Amino acid sequence: MREGLIPHKVTTILRLATDQGRARALTEALSEVFDPENSAVAAFEQESGAWLVEVYFAEAPDESAVLSLVELIAGHEVARTARFAPLEAKDWVAASLEGLRPIRAGRFLVHGAHDRAALSANDLGIEIEASLAFGTGHHGTTRGCLLALDAVLKQGRPRRILDVGTGTGVLAIAAAKALRSEIVAGDIDPIAVEVARDNAGLNGVRSRLRLYCAPGLRHELASRGAHFDLILANILARPLMRLAPSLAAALAPHGRLILSGLLEGDVASVLAAFRGQALYLRRRTLIEGWATLIVG
Repeated sequence: MREGLIPHKVTTILRLATDQGRARALTEALSEVFDPENSAVAAFEQESGAWLVEVYFAEAPDESAVLSLVELIAGHEVARTARFAPLEAKDWVAASLEGLRPIRAGRFLVHGAHDRAALSANDLGIEIEASLAFGTGHHGTTRGCLLALDAVLKQGRPRRILDVGTGTGVLAIAAAKALRSEIVAGDIDPIAVEVARDNAGLNGVRSRLRLYCAPGLRHELASRGAHFDLILANILARPLMRLAPSLAAALAPHGRLILSGLLEGDVASVLAAFRGQALYLRRRTLIEGWATLIVG
């Protein structure tokens, strides 16, 4: 999930323990308040059933002001659970690798090197080690996109595919392995592009990925006379709405867009932006409070 805070710029993380309802309220409210270029907000359900909200900051925040905001949104008890911690790049990598387990999404199985044995003969395995980019398959948005990709591939075989905000490259790699065709994939972060290139090599599809580093579709690989049968965009709600005209222009007639990186409460606004481009909802999936949409 890209087009916002670049993970290697993260300096501070805030963690909050709460329940599902307040986790969603915090995620929606804080995402609106904080600058998406300098922060990112995510919520995760833990094995215990409790929820963890994490806020990543590019610069150390005013902790007292943030806590006052948290208390206003979710109450004093949630604010009392707040823990701020400095975060260096090496800490991000370590944290990303904690508890990495295989994740199944349709025909796809996302796994680390230590879980290769989990693959069966019918699985399309995607070996991804978490790194300095979002998107390991262990986030509801990435899993939702893989399920959506699986659904689209059951209806046909798109020839030209674009992955906007590729992160670790997991979606582009999945498409390349399933279709054995060339995939265009881009990201705003040069580190993410290198990570995606390395992961493509690890999965034997490096020659099938045409990677670029640029915001959105601002690269000739994505924009020069291109019409894609399938576009994947696992970014954030506001960038998705901003990119709606460009994504629609790049989509071939009868093509499909897979959109994710948005909370359940963002769905109506995102769909309205794409209806304005004559693209309509075909399928919706909700995982861990995150929505994935297929439009076309």
